[in-house]
Amino acid sequence: MDIQMVDLRGQYLAIKEEIDDAIAEVLGSTRFIKGPVVGKLEYELAGYLDGAYALGVGNGTDALQVAFMALGIGPGDEVITPAFTFIATAEAAALLGATPVFVDIDPQTFNIDPDRIEELITPRTKAIVPVHLFGQSADLDPILEVAQRHGLPVIEDNAQAIGATYKGRKIGYLGAIGTLSFFPAKNLGAYGDGGAVLTNDEGLYEHMKMITNHGGRHKYYNEIVGVNSRLDALQAAILRVKLRHLDAFIETRRQAADHYDALFAESDYITTPPRAPYARHTFHQYTLRIAPEAPGGRDALRDHLKDKDIPHGVYYPVPLHKLPVFAEPGAMRQGDLSETERAAAEVISLPMHTELTAAQQDYIAGAVLEFVEQRAAV
Repeated sequence: MDIQMVDLRGQYLAIKEEIDDAIAEVLGSTRFIKGPVVGKLEYELAGYLDGAYALGVGNGTDALQVAFMALGIGPGDEVITPAFTFIATAEAAALLGATPVFVDIDPQTFNIDPDRIEELITPRTKAIVPVHLFGQSADLDPILEVAQRHGLPVIEDNAQAIGATYKGRKIGYLGAIGTLSFFPAKNLGAYGDGGAVLTNDEGLYEHMKMITNHGGRHKYYNEIVGVNSRLDALQAAILRVKLRHLDAFIETRRQAADHYDALFAESDYITTPPRAPYARHTFHQYTLRIAPEAPGGRDALRDHLKDKDIPHGVYYPVPLHKLPVFAEPGAMRQGDLSETERAAAEVISLPMHTELTAAQQDYIAGAVLEFVEQRAAV
């Protein structure tokens, strides 16, 4: 059985005519940098997410860096963020000379634990950056309350959860700035790199526009040190097509998650992804926990799935505070990260995409359960 971790080809074929027409229109216009199609996507993104301003940038990491730069974050500053995520969140802060401060996660959702943030705030803290991991919103209200009490901006790293909601509101605009990634495997993925920054604050929006344009409002009249980061028109055209299908894509993923949940419901060794009552999960990843007492453990299961030609992933096997890049004294600061380390040892993500069939899921889940049951019988 041919199973993909993410079936980008199958999704393309389903909307091929729309995609090809959109690409052809840009090629015919020869407006490859900026141009009207980028502006249209930005307007449509803001509308879809119930916000005011969206600005396309080169990728999701650029989006984070631009957000930090717009808030004046630099050497000597600290940024609070989880250690159980992709490195880009902390990396963007470190690139500017700031120190990432790592906070533990909620063991149910894998997202930042709001109750562990305040103890890590110091006079050097300049922002709190929750990551909406795997497609589910962090618990934002207590995070925003702590931030407001300490006069700190919140940057929502929404690279993995576009379209997800928190208490009925779409996430991305609930803090000072939100960031998006359009990496091809994302729920709204380009056919190359891309990202965006989001805000309801007109002043921040204008400042970020200037930052992304070499620090100038007008060509050759540079006011500050900026960067060159922009979403190209071909990617914007592709994303406009896919944005029209995004709600259907999300619903398909949620239905696939329901099917996985039912298949694993009776296992004593497998914990399916909890869905927080305040959130609507979009399932960028479908991530299981394999109990440490499960015979053979998570890593033996990986070998079993490989033998069955079933793709899978571990996001993330090494917490950020354990990476060599943060090993130098002063490179990072951390609280107790016991839940982060436990998650890194237990999680495994199964194939999840819009083209996944029930038969494929039955085969995947059957292989996982076969492994657990065989080992338990030994």
